[in-house]
Amino acid sequence: MEHPARAVALTYAHMLQQYLKTLVVDTPGRGLHDITRTVAQAIRESGTLEGLATLFLRHTSASLVIQENADPDVLGDLERFMQRLVPDGDPLYQHRDEGPDDMPAHVRAALTAVQVSVPLSSGRLMLGTWQGIYLWEQRTRPHRREIVIHIVGAPSSAAR
Repeated sequence: MEHPARAVALTYAHMLQQYLKTLVVDTPGRGLHDITRTVAQAIRESGTLEGLATLFLRHTSASLVIQENADPDVLGDLERFMQRLVPDGDPLYQHRDEGPDDMPAHVRAALTAVQVSVPLSSGRLMLGTWQGIYLWEQRTRPHRREIVIHIVGAPSSAAR
């Protein structure tokens, strides 16, 4: 006899869909920029009710993080901590092609992440009450960043 949970998973696998979209975000410069609404809109467009959304940032001097979205002091504290940990213009760095924030931006990105995944239920991100998805720009000047969102899951017609 087959285990019921496995039977559900096998049945569900025949009804999965994939959705792929590139989100473009223009940043004003260094800092954490909330992209939760933009991601939620892409999920609505996908028509996926239950599944997993994976975001992948196509850059080496910015990051993706899930962080508190209620108190802006948290974002400021994170930025100040990172500045203390990885200061701009440190003479340790040889790579300075684009300025004194160039190599520190790469280090900051290496210490954080360029990919996050969030489960979906009823067509919504399963984030906690105080969580948001942030693009953390590590460069001091504005940049155009690309985030690939890949959603796998059951479409609204199959999940019911």
